[in-house]
Amino acid sequence: RPKRTLYSKKYGVDLIRYTHAANTVVYSSNKIDDTIRYLSLHDNKYIRYFPGHTKRVVALSMSPVDDTFISGSLDKTIRLWDLRSPNCQGLMHLQGKPVCSFDPEGLIFAAGVNSEMVKLYDLRSFDKGPFATFKMLYDRTCEWTGLKFSNDGKLILISTNGGFIRLIDAFKGAVLHTFGGYNNSKAVTLEASFTPDSQFIMIGKIILGQSGSALKLGVL
Repeated sequence: RPKRTLYSKKYGVDLIRYTHAANTVVYSSNKIDDTIRYLSLHDNKYIRYFPGHTKRVVALSMSPVDDTFISGSLDKTIRLWDLRSPNCQGLMHLQGKPVCSFDPEGLIFAAGVNSEMVKLYDLRSFDKGPFATFKMLYDRTCEWTGLKFSNDGKLILISTNGGFIRLIDAFKGAVLHTFGGYNNSKAVTLEASFTPDSQFIMIGKIILGQSGSALKLGVL
């Protein structure tokens, strides 16, 4: 049962991520502007605004270790932020729509660009460019909608709005498995997550798959 409802009717709500401070979130908007907002859930008051993106934010990831977070936008940029400052701490211009996420140790982040390549960046020197780039086979039938690391840092899960999601090796970029077979004619974003032990993947409706094989274990 819903415990409480907080409204954001003026700005709308899209992506929501918890921060490390109790009862606080950062979230992207889908109305008026593309500013990211830092909100206290306790008293429903804004703590800080993060302006800069000029088109819809499509990726938002909080560092697992500190107050850093990254955002990716349809304006073809990835921005690095610190919760303590409204100013962008770093800016990357890309060639296409990005998805991005921190690794579980908060030392690197991955950017999926233009639905065809994954770039890995060291957070301490990301302005020098990626230290690894993995090129994937481009699929014209869909686009990438999300990117997540497993908790052990060994795997990357790429979500799409097509009929499959892809599992790749986080060190070598090799495609390990493709979980497919979805009738996704309406191009709905497939939501997928690792279980905390990194052994299983939960997809969509929910479909259980083992990360070490292409075996589908069951449908919930």
